Amino acid sequence: MAIFEVELDMGAADAPHRSRHLHDQLKAAILDGRLKPGSQLPSSRRSAALFGMARTTIVAVYDQLLGEGYLTARHGSGTYVADRLPAAHAARPPDGGADHRLNPFWFRPDVTSAFGFFDDGTAEAADVTRYPERFDFRPGLVDLEHFPFAVWRRVSAQKVRAFERAPFNYGHPQGDPDLRSAVSMHLSVMRAIACHADELVVTSGTQQAFDLLARILVDPGRTVVAVEDPGYSPTRIPFAAAGARLCPIEVDGDGMIVEALPDDVDIICVSPSHQFPLGSTLSKERRAALIRFARARGAIIIEDDYDGEFRAKGGPIRALKSADEDDVVFYVGTFSKSALPNIRLGFVLPPAWAKDALVTAKICIDGPCSLPAQAAMTGFIAGGHLTRHIGRMRRIYGDRRQLLLDLLRADFAEWLEPVESSYGQHVTAISNGAIDVDAVAATLLRRNVQIRSLRRYYLGATGKAGLVFGLGSMDEPTIRRAMALVHHAMREAADQ
Repeated sequence: MAIFEVELDMGAADAPHRSRHLHDQLKAAILDGRLKPGSQLPSSRRSAALFGMARTTIVAVYDQLLGEGYLTARHGSGTYVADRLPAAHAARPPDGGADHRLNPFWFRPDVTSAFGFFDDGTAEAADVTRYPERFDFRPGLVDLEHFPFAVWRRVSAQKVRAFERAPFNYGHPQGDPDLRSAVSMHLSVMRAIACHADELVVTSGTQQAFDLLARILVDPGRTVVAVEDPGYSPTRIPFAAAGARLCPIEVDGDGMIVEALPDDVDIICVSPSHQFPLGSTLSKERRAALIRFARARGAIIIEDDYDGEFRAKGGPIRALKSADEDDVVFYVGTFSKSALPNIRLGFVLPPAWAKDALVTAKICIDGPCSLPAQAAMTGFIAGGHLTRHIGRMRRIYGDRRQLLLDLLRADFAEWLEPVESSYGQHVTAISNGAIDVDAVAATLLRRNVQIRSLRRYYLGATGKAGLVFGLGSMDEPTIRRAMALVHHAMREAADQ
Protein backbone atom coordinates (compact mmCIF):
# COMPACT_ATOMS: atom_id res chain seq x y z
CA MET A 1 0.00 0.00 0.00
CA ALA A 2 1.29 3.45 -0.80
CA ILE A 3 1.20 6.58 1.31
CA PHE A 4 2.72 9.50 -0.61
CA GLU A 5 4.38 6.95 -2.91
CA VAL A 6 5.80 4.97 0.00
CA GLU A 7 5.19 1.24 -0.17
CA LEU A 8 4.21 -0.51 3.07
CA ASP A 9 4.05 -4.29 3.05
CA MET A 10 1.10 -5.02 5.35
CA GLY A 11 0.45 -8.47 3.92
CA ALA A 12 3.38 -9.91 5.87
CA ALA A 13 1.67 -9.62 9.25
CA ASP A 14 -1.19 -11.68 10.62
CA ALA A 15 -4.18 -9.93 12.17
CA PRO A 16 -3.12 -9.94 15.85
CA HIS A 17 0.23 -8.34 15.00
CA ARG A 18 -0.75 -5.84 12.29
CA SER A 19 -0.61 -2.80 14.57
CA ARG A 20 2.96 -3.66 15.63
CA HIS A 21 3.84 -4.30 11.99
CA LEU A 22 2.36 -0.96 10.88
CA HIS A 23 4.34 0.84 13.59
CA ASP A 24 7.58 -0.83 12.47
CA GLN A 25 6.89 -0.15 8.78
CA LEU A 26 6.19 3.54 9.33
CA LYS A 27 9.21 3.93 11.61
CA ALA A 28 11.48 2.23 9.04
CA ALA A 29 10.13 4.47 6.26
CA ILE A 30 10.90 7.54 8.37
CA LEU A 31 14.39 6.40 9.34
CA ASP A 32 15.49 5.47 5.82
CA GLY A 33 14.09 8.69 4.30
CA ARG A 34 11.19 7.25 2.33
CA LEU A 35 8.93 9.41 4.49
CA LYS A 36 10.79 12.71 4.59
CA PRO A 37 10.69 15.27 7.44
CA GLY A 38 7.59 17.46 7.17
CA SER A 39 5.60 14.87 5.18
CA GLN A 40 1.95 14.74 6.19
CA LEU A 41 0.43 11.37 7.06
CA PRO A 42 -3.14 10.50 6.10
CA SER A 43 -5.78 11.05 8.74
CA SER A 44 -6.50 8.18 11.07
CA ARG A 45 -9.88 7.67 9.35
CA ARG A 46 -8.29 7.39 5.90
CA SER A 47 -5.47 5.14 7.13
CA ALA A 48 -8.01 2.84 8.77
CA ALA A 49 -9.72 2.44 5.40
CA LEU A 50 -6.40 1.93 3.56
CA PHE A 51 -5.10 -0.76 5.93
CA GLY A 52 -8.40 -2.40 6.86
CA MET A 53 -7.80 -1.71 10.55
CA ALA A 54 -9.86 -0.12 13.30
CA ARG A 55 -9.44 3.63 13.58
CA THR A 56 -8.59 3.28 17.29
CA THR A 57 -5.68 1.01 16.32
CA ILE A 58 -4.36 3.61 13.85
CA VAL A 59 -4.66 6.33 16.50
CA ALA A 60 -2.69 4.15 18.92
CA VAL A 61 0.10 3.61 16.34
CA TYR A 62 0.27 7.32 15.59
CA ASP A 63 0.32 8.15 19.30
CA GLN A 64 3.21 5.74 19.86
CA LEU A 65 5.25 7.30 17.07
CA LEU A 66 4.39 10.74 18.44
CA GLY A 67 5.64 9.73 21.85
CA GLU A 68 8.84 8.33 20.37
CA GLY A 69 9.51 11.61 18.56
CA TYR A 70 9.10 10.39 14.96
CA LEU A 71 5.87 12.29 14.34
CA THR A 72 4.54 15.67 15.38
CA ALA A 73 0.93 16.90 15.54
CA ARG A 74 -0.13 20.32 14.32
CA HIS A 75 -3.38 21.53 15.80
CA GLY A 76 -6.09 21.71 13.17
CA SER A 77 -3.73 20.57 10.42
CA GLY A 78 -2.84 16.92 10.93
CA THR A 79 0.06 14.60 11.71
CA TYR A 80 3.50 15.09 10.15
CA VAL A 81 6.91 13.46 10.14
CA ALA A 82 9.03 15.31 12.68
CA ASP A 83 11.57 17.78 11.29
CA ARG A 84 14.20 16.57 13.77
CA LEU A 85 14.23 12.86 14.43
CA PRO A 86 15.33 11.33 17.74
CA ALA A 87 18.89 10.08 18.01
CA ALA A 88 19.24 6.68 16.41
CA HIS A 89 19.26 3.80 18.85
CA ALA A 90 22.34 1.62 18.86
CA ALA A 91 21.85 -1.58 16.93
CA ARG A 92 21.28 -4.62 19.09
CA PRO A 93 24.18 -7.04 19.07
CA PRO A 94 23.57 -10.02 16.79
CA ASP A 95 22.48 -13.31 18.34
CA GLY A 96 22.06 -11.78 21.78
CA GLY A 97 25.76 -10.90 22.07
CA ALA A 98 27.08 -8.36 24.52
CA ASP A 99 27.30 -4.69 23.65
CA HIS A 100 30.95 -3.57 23.66
CA ARG A 101 30.12 -0.97 26.31
CA LEU A 102 29.23 -3.67 28.85
CA ASN A 103 31.68 -5.60 30.97
CA PRO A 104 32.04 -8.98 29.21
CA PHE A 105 32.31 -10.72 32.60
CA TRP A 106 28.53 -10.59 32.98
CA PHE A 107 28.01 -12.49 29.74
CA ARG A 108 30.33 -15.38 30.49
CA PRO A 109 28.39 -18.68 30.33
CA ASP A 110 29.65 -19.78 33.75
CA VAL A 111 28.26 -16.55 35.22
CA THR A 112 24.88 -16.44 33.48
CA SER A 113 24.26 -20.13 34.24
CA ALA A 114 25.28 -19.92 37.91
CA PHE A 115 21.93 -18.64 39.13
CA GLY A 116 19.73 -20.66 36.76
CA PHE A 117 17.73 -17.52 35.89
CA PHE A 118 18.07 -17.94 32.13
CA ASP A 119 17.43 -21.68 31.85
CA ASP A 120 14.68 -22.56 34.29
CA GLY A 121 11.57 -22.12 32.18
CA THR A 122 9.93 -25.43 31.36
CA ALA A 123 7.08 -23.97 29.33
CA GLU A 124 9.21 -23.79 26.18
CA ALA A 125 10.94 -27.14 26.62
CA ALA A 126 8.30 -29.41 28.10
CA ASP A 127 5.68 -31.37 26.19
CA VAL A 128 2.90 -30.33 28.56
CA THR A 129 0.26 -32.06 26.43
CA ARG A 130 1.73 -35.50 27.05
CA TYR A 131 3.23 -34.63 30.47
CA PRO A 132 0.88 -32.15 32.15
CA GLU A 133 2.17 -32.64 35.70
CA ARG A 134 5.26 -30.64 36.56
CA PHE A 135 7.96 -32.08 38.83
CA ASP A 136 10.75 -29.90 40.15
CA PHE A 137 13.87 -31.47 41.69
CA ARG A 138 15.91 -28.26 41.57
CA PRO A 139 17.93 -27.80 44.77
CA GLY A 140 17.45 -24.62 46.73
CA LEU A 141 13.65 -24.67 46.62
CA VAL A 142 11.81 -24.78 49.94
CA ASP A 143 8.49 -26.24 51.00
CA LEU A 144 5.99 -23.41 51.49
CA GLU A 145 2.99 -25.69 51.99
CA HIS A 146 3.97 -26.21 55.62
CA PHE A 147 5.03 -22.65 56.36
CA PRO A 148 2.82 -21.03 59.08
CA PHE A 149 1.64 -18.11 56.97
CA ALA A 150 -1.20 -17.29 59.39
CA VAL A 151 1.33 -16.84 62.19
CA TRP A 152 3.60 -14.81 59.92
CA ARG A 153 0.73 -12.50 58.91
CA ARG A 154 -0.27 -11.95 62.53
CA VAL A 155 3.27 -11.24 63.69
CA SER A 156 3.97 -9.04 60.68
CA ALA A 157 0.79 -7.01 61.22
CA GLN A 158 1.62 -6.46 64.87
CA LYS A 159 5.09 -5.23 64.03
CA VAL A 160 4.01 -3.02 61.13
CA ARG A 161 1.41 -1.26 63.31
CA ALA A 162 4.27 -0.08 65.50
CA PHE A 163 5.59 1.96 62.56
CA GLU A 164 2.49 4.16 62.77
CA ARG A 165 3.64 5.43 66.16
CA ALA A 166 7.38 5.48 65.53
CA PRO A 167 9.20 8.52 64.11
CA PHE A 168 10.49 8.09 60.57
CA ASN A 169 13.96 6.63 60.17
CA TYR A 170 15.81 4.52 57.65
CA GLY A 171 17.04 2.11 60.28
CA HIS A 172 20.52 1.03 61.28
CA PRO A 173 22.68 -0.12 58.33
CA GLN A 174 24.04 -2.93 60.47
CA GLY A 175 20.49 -4.24 60.93
CA ASP A 176 17.66 -3.66 63.35
CA PRO A 177 19.01 -4.12 66.91
CA ASP A 178 16.01 -6.24 67.93
CA LEU A 179 16.53 -8.58 64.97
CA ARG A 180 20.24 -8.89 65.68
CA SER A 181 19.41 -9.74 69.28
CA ALA A 182 16.92 -12.40 68.15
CA VAL A 183 19.41 -13.85 65.66
CA SER A 184 22.16 -14.04 68.27
CA MET A 185 19.81 -15.99 70.56
CA HIS A 186 18.79 -18.26 67.66
CA LEU A 187 22.44 -18.98 66.81
CA SER A 188 23.26 -19.86 70.39
CA VAL A 189 20.37 -22.36 70.58
CA MET A 190 20.44 -23.86 67.07
CA ARG A 191 24.10 -23.59 66.06
CA ALA A 192 26.00 -23.37 69.39
CA ILE A 193 27.49 -20.03 68.36
CA ALA A 194 27.94 -17.53 71.17
CA CYS A 195 27.80 -13.96 69.89
CA HIS A 196 26.51 -10.52 70.82
CA ALA A 197 23.91 -8.67 68.77
CA ASP A 198 26.39 -5.89 68.05
CA GLU A 199 28.69 -8.34 66.26
CA LEU A 200 26.12 -9.25 63.55
CA VAL A 201 25.46 -7.53 60.23
CA VAL A 202 22.06 -8.14 58.58
CA THR A 203 22.12 -8.49 54.78
CA SER A 204 19.66 -8.89 51.92
CA GLY A 205 20.20 -12.64 51.71
CA THR A 206 23.43 -14.59 51.43
CA GLN A 207 24.18 -13.33 47.93
CA GLN A 208 24.59 -9.80 49.22
CA ALA A 209 26.70 -11.18 52.06
CA PHE A 210 29.13 -12.75 49.58
CA ASP A 211 29.18 -9.55 47.53
CA LEU A 212 29.98 -7.44 50.60
CA LEU A 213 32.75 -9.80 51.66
CA ALA A 214 34.26 -9.73 48.18
CA ARG A 215 34.26 -5.92 48.26
CA ILE A 216 36.11 -5.65 51.58
CA LEU A 217 38.48 -8.63 51.21
CA VAL A 218 39.58 -8.83 47.56
CA ASP A 219 42.59 -6.99 46.16
CA PRO A 220 41.95 -7.25 42.37
CA GLY A 221 44.48 -9.40 40.55
CA ARG A 222 46.22 -10.50 43.74
CA THR A 223 43.75 -12.20 46.08
CA VAL A 224 43.45 -15.98 45.70
CA VAL A 225 40.11 -17.50 46.69
CA ALA A 226 39.74 -21.25 47.21
CA VAL A 227 36.28 -22.63 46.45
CA GLU A 228 34.83 -26.11 46.80
CA ASP A 229 34.71 -28.04 43.55
CA PRO A 230 31.97 -28.94 42.93
CA GLY A 231 30.37 -26.12 44.83
CA TYR A 232 27.61 -23.54 45.00
CA SER A 233 28.19 -21.49 41.85
CA PRO A 234 26.75 -18.13 43.04
CA THR A 235 29.24 -18.05 45.93
CA ARG A 236 32.22 -17.63 43.65
CA ILE A 237 30.69 -15.06 41.25
CA PRO A 238 31.13 -11.95 43.49
CA PHE A 239 34.77 -12.86 44.18
CA ALA A 240 35.52 -13.39 40.50
CA ALA A 241 33.74 -10.13 39.64
CA ALA A 242 35.85 -8.30 42.24
CA GLY A 243 39.01 -9.48 40.50
CA ALA A 244 40.03 -12.46 42.63
CA ARG A 245 41.80 -15.51 41.22
CA LEU A 246 39.67 -18.59 41.89
CA CYS A 247 41.26 -21.88 42.88
CA PRO A 248 38.98 -24.96 42.76
CA ILE A 249 39.59 -27.47 45.59
CA GLU A 250 38.37 -31.04 45.34
CA VAL A 251 35.71 -32.32 47.73
CA ASP A 252 35.29 -35.93 48.91
CA GLY A 253 33.25 -37.78 51.51
CA ASP A 254 34.90 -35.80 54.33
CA GLY A 255 34.41 -32.39 52.73
CA MET A 256 37.01 -30.04 51.26
CA ILE A 257 40.45 -31.64 50.95
CA VAL A 258 42.48 -29.24 53.08
CA GLU A 259 45.80 -30.75 51.91
CA ALA A 260 45.00 -29.50 48.38
CA LEU A 261 44.89 -25.83 49.41
CA PRO A 262 47.69 -23.75 47.83
CA ASP A 263 50.13 -21.93 50.12
CA ASP A 264 49.25 -18.53 48.65
CA VAL A 265 45.48 -18.75 49.27
CA ASP A 266 43.91 -15.71 50.96
CA ILE A 267 40.23 -16.68 51.28
CA ILE A 268 38.72 -20.15 51.70
CA CYS A 269 34.99 -20.54 50.96
CA VAL A 270 33.55 -23.67 52.52
CA SER A 271 30.19 -25.20 53.51
CA PRO A 272 31.36 -27.48 56.36
CA SER A 273 28.05 -28.64 57.84
CA HIS A 274 26.47 -29.82 54.59
CA GLN A 275 28.58 -29.40 51.48
CA PHE A 276 26.76 -28.31 48.37
CA PRO A 277 26.14 -30.22 46.18
CA LEU A 278 27.75 -33.50 47.31
CA GLY A 279 26.24 -33.36 50.79
CA SER A 280 29.33 -34.39 52.75
CA THR A 281 30.22 -32.94 56.17
CA LEU A 282 33.70 -31.58 56.88
CA SER A 283 35.32 -34.09 59.22
CA LYS A 284 36.55 -33.13 62.68
CA GLU A 285 40.17 -33.67 61.63
CA ARG A 286 39.81 -31.45 58.57
CA ARG A 287 38.06 -28.73 60.56
CA ALA A 288 41.04 -28.51 62.88
CA ALA A 289 43.46 -28.68 59.95
CA LEU A 290 41.59 -25.91 58.13
CA ILE A 291 41.80 -23.55 61.12
CA ARG A 292 45.51 -24.31 61.56
CA PHE A 293 46.15 -23.71 57.86
CA ALA A 294 44.32 -20.35 57.85
CA ARG A 295 46.15 -19.05 60.92
CA ALA A 296 49.56 -20.20 59.71
CA ARG A 297 49.18 -18.40 56.36
CA GLY A 298 47.15 -15.37 57.38
CA ALA A 299 44.13 -16.57 55.38
CA ILE A 300 40.47 -16.23 56.32
CA ILE A 301 37.57 -18.69 56.06
CA ILE A 302 34.04 -17.92 54.87
CA GLU A 303 31.62 -20.46 56.34
CA ASP A 304 28.40 -20.81 54.33
CA ASP A 305 25.87 -22.41 56.70
CA TYR A 306 22.98 -22.34 54.24
CA ASP A 307 20.91 -25.19 55.76
CA GLY A 308 22.81 -26.09 58.92
CA GLU A 309 19.62 -26.60 60.96
CA PHE A 310 18.26 -29.45 58.84
CA ARG A 311 19.98 -32.55 60.16
CA ALA A 312 17.58 -35.49 60.28
CA LYS A 313 19.45 -37.64 62.81
CA GLY A 314 20.65 -36.03 66.01
CA GLY A 315 21.13 -32.35 66.61
CA PRO A 316 22.83 -30.01 64.14
CA ILE A 317 26.58 -30.39 63.81
CA ARG A 318 28.47 -27.58 65.52
CA ALA A 319 29.26 -24.70 63.20
CA LEU A 320 32.89 -24.02 62.32
CA LYS A 321 32.56 -20.53 63.78
CA SER A 322 33.10 -20.40 67.54
CA ALA A 323 34.77 -18.16 70.07
CA ASP A 324 38.07 -19.95 69.44
CA GLU A 325 37.92 -19.34 65.68
CA ASP A 326 36.58 -15.78 65.84
CA ASP A 327 39.76 -14.29 64.38
CA VAL A 328 39.69 -16.17 61.06
CA VAL A 329 36.06 -17.23 60.31
CA PHE A 330 33.28 -15.19 58.69
CA TYR A 331 29.99 -16.97 59.35
CA VAL A 332 27.23 -16.46 56.73
CA GLY A 333 23.66 -17.49 57.51
CA THR A 334 20.28 -17.10 55.85
CA PHE A 335 16.54 -17.34 56.51
CA SER A 336 15.83 -18.32 52.89
CA LYS A 337 15.98 -22.05 53.67
CA SER A 338 14.64 -22.05 57.23
CA ALA A 339 11.78 -19.57 56.72
CA LEU A 340 10.84 -17.68 53.55
CA PRO A 341 13.13 -17.33 50.51
CA ASN A 342 11.43 -14.13 49.33
CA ILE A 343 11.93 -12.33 52.65
CA ARG A 344 15.53 -11.80 51.44
CA LEU A 345 17.23 -11.64 54.82
CA GLY A 346 20.56 -13.12 55.80
CA PHE A 347 23.39 -12.16 58.10
CA VAL A 348 27.16 -12.21 58.57
CA LEU A 349 29.03 -12.79 61.80
CA PRO A 350 32.50 -11.40 60.97
CA PRO A 351 35.67 -11.26 63.04
CA ALA A 352 35.74 -8.12 65.16
CA TRP A 353 38.47 -6.55 63.02
CA ALA A 354 36.27 -6.63 59.88
CA LYS A 355 32.88 -5.45 61.17
CA ASP A 356 33.31 -1.71 60.55
CA ALA A 357 34.49 -2.25 56.97
CA LEU A 358 31.55 -4.59 56.36
CA VAL A 359 29.03 -2.04 57.67
CA THR A 360 30.61 0.73 55.58
CA ALA A 361 30.30 -1.41 52.45
CA LYS A 362 26.66 -2.13 53.32
CA ILE A 363 25.96 1.60 53.63
CA CYS A 364 27.53 2.25 50.23
CA ILE A 365 25.46 -0.45 48.51
CA ASP A 366 21.94 0.00 49.88
CA GLY A 367 21.99 0.94 53.55
CA PRO A 368 19.65 -0.92 55.88
CA CYS A 369 17.48 -3.83 54.79
CA SER A 370 13.69 -3.46 54.70
CA LEU A 371 12.50 -2.44 58.17
CA PRO A 372 9.09 -4.19 57.88
CA ALA A 373 10.80 -7.43 56.83
CA GLN A 374 13.28 -7.19 59.69
CA ALA A 375 10.51 -6.42 62.19
CA ALA A 376 8.42 -9.37 61.03
CA MET A 377 11.38 -11.74 61.25
CA THR A 378 12.19 -10.42 64.72
CA GLY A 379 8.70 -11.30 65.96
CA PHE A 380 8.79 -14.67 64.21
CA ILE A 381 12.05 -15.64 65.92
CA ALA A 382 11.32 -14.12 69.32
CA GLY A 383 7.95 -15.89 69.49
CA GLY A 384 9.59 -19.28 69.00
CA HIS A 385 7.85 -19.78 65.65
CA LEU A 386 11.06 -20.21 63.64
CA THR A 387 12.40 -22.90 65.98
CA ARG A 388 9.11 -24.82 65.81
CA HIS A 389 8.97 -24.51 62.04
CA ILE A 390 12.54 -25.77 61.68
CA GLY A 391 11.74 -28.76 63.90
CA ARG A 392 8.71 -29.63 61.79
CA MET A 393 10.57 -29.23 58.48
CA ARG A 394 13.53 -31.22 59.77
CA ARG A 395 11.23 -34.23 60.10
CA ILE A 396 9.52 -33.64 56.76
CA TYR A 397 12.76 -33.19 54.82
CA GLY A 398 14.23 -36.17 56.66
CA ASP A 399 11.34 -38.41 55.57
CA ARG A 400 11.66 -37.22 51.96
CA ARG A 401 15.41 -37.77 51.99
CA GLN A 402 14.97 -41.30 53.30
CA LEU A 403 12.35 -42.07 50.64
CA LEU A 404 14.61 -40.78 47.90
CA LEU A 405 17.58 -42.75 49.20
CA ASP A 406 15.46 -45.91 49.40
CA LEU A 407 14.23 -45.47 45.83
CA LEU A 408 17.73 -44.81 44.51
CA ARG A 409 19.12 -47.91 46.23
CA ALA A 410 16.23 -50.15 45.17
CA ASP A 411 15.51 -49.04 41.60
CA PHE A 412 18.53 -47.11 40.31
CA ALA A 413 21.51 -49.14 41.53
CA GLU A 414 22.58 -50.11 38.00
CA TRP A 415 23.06 -46.43 37.09
CA LEU A 416 23.46 -44.28 40.22
CA GLU A 417 25.15 -44.40 43.61
CA PRO A 418 23.60 -41.99 46.15
CA VAL A 419 25.93 -39.97 48.37
CA GLU A 420 25.10 -40.86 51.96
CA SER A 421 23.91 -37.87 53.97
CA SER A 422 21.50 -37.26 56.82
CA TYR A 423 21.56 -33.52 56.27
CA GLY A 424 19.88 -30.79 54.29
CA GLN A 425 17.35 -30.44 51.54
CA HIS A 426 18.86 -32.37 48.63
CA VAL A 427 20.40 -35.72 47.71
CA THR A 428 23.15 -36.21 45.14
CA ALA A 429 23.67 -39.44 43.22
CA ILE A 430 26.87 -40.22 41.28
CA SER A 431 26.67 -41.90 37.87
CA ASN A 432 28.61 -45.11 37.27
CA GLY A 433 28.91 -44.27 33.56
CA ALA A 434 26.45 -46.88 32.32
CA ILE A 435 24.25 -44.19 30.77
CA ASP A 436 24.59 -40.50 29.87
CA VAL A 437 22.78 -38.89 32.80
CA ASP A 438 23.14 -35.40 31.30
CA ALA A 439 21.21 -36.57 28.25
CA VAL A 440 18.64 -38.13 30.56
CA ALA A 441 18.24 -34.78 32.36
CA ALA A 442 17.57 -33.12 28.98
CA THR A 443 14.99 -35.79 28.14
CA LEU A 444 13.30 -35.29 31.50
CA LEU A 445 13.07 -31.54 30.95
CA ARG A 446 11.00 -32.23 27.84
CA ARG A 447 8.79 -34.41 30.04
CA ASN A 448 8.20 -31.60 32.56
CA VAL A 449 10.72 -32.89 35.08
CA GLN A 450 13.42 -30.43 36.14
CA ILE A 451 16.57 -31.93 37.60
CA ARG A 452 20.12 -30.60 37.89
CA SER A 453 23.23 -32.23 36.49
CA LEU A 454 26.10 -32.48 38.98
CA ARG A 455 28.52 -31.23 36.32
CA ARG A 456 27.01 -27.74 36.30
CA TYR A 457 28.52 -27.14 39.78
CA TYR A 458 32.15 -27.79 38.81
CA LEU A 459 34.57 -24.95 38.20
CA GLY A 460 37.69 -26.92 37.32
CA ALA A 461 37.80 -30.05 35.20
CA THR A 462 34.64 -31.63 33.81
CA GLY A 463 34.08 -33.44 37.08
CA LYS A 464 31.93 -36.38 37.99
CA ALA A 465 28.63 -37.08 36.27
CA GLY A 466 25.56 -37.33 38.44
CA LEU A 467 22.21 -35.83 39.36
CA VAL A 468 21.19 -33.54 42.23
CA PHE A 469 17.69 -34.15 43.63
CA GLY A 470 16.16 -31.25 45.56
CA LEU A 471 13.60 -32.14 48.24
CA GLY A 472 11.91 -28.79 48.75
CA SER A 473 9.04 -28.57 46.30
CA MET A 474 7.44 -32.06 46.32
CA ASP A 475 5.80 -34.23 48.95
CA GLU A 476 6.40 -37.98 49.18
CA PRO A 477 3.64 -39.16 46.77
CA THR A 478 4.81 -36.59 44.22
CA ILE A 479 8.42 -37.72 44.62
CA ARG A 480 7.33 -41.30 43.87
CA ARG A 481 5.57 -40.24 40.67
CA ALA A 482 8.53 -38.12 39.60
CA MET A 483 11.04 -40.88 40.26
CA ALA A 484 8.95 -43.25 38.14
CA LEU A 485 9.46 -40.87 35.20
CA VAL A 486 13.18 -40.62 35.98
CA HIS A 487 13.44 -44.42 36.04
CA HIS A 488 11.58 -44.72 32.74
CA ALA A 489 13.91 -42.20 31.07
CA MET A 490 16.99 -44.02 32.38
CA ARG A 491 15.69 -47.38 31.24
CA GLU A 492 15.12 -45.94 27.78
CA ALA A 493 18.69 -44.61 27.73
CA ALA A 494 20.08 -47.98 28.87
CA ASP A 495 18.14 -49.88 26.19
CA GLN A 496 19.32 -47.70 23.33
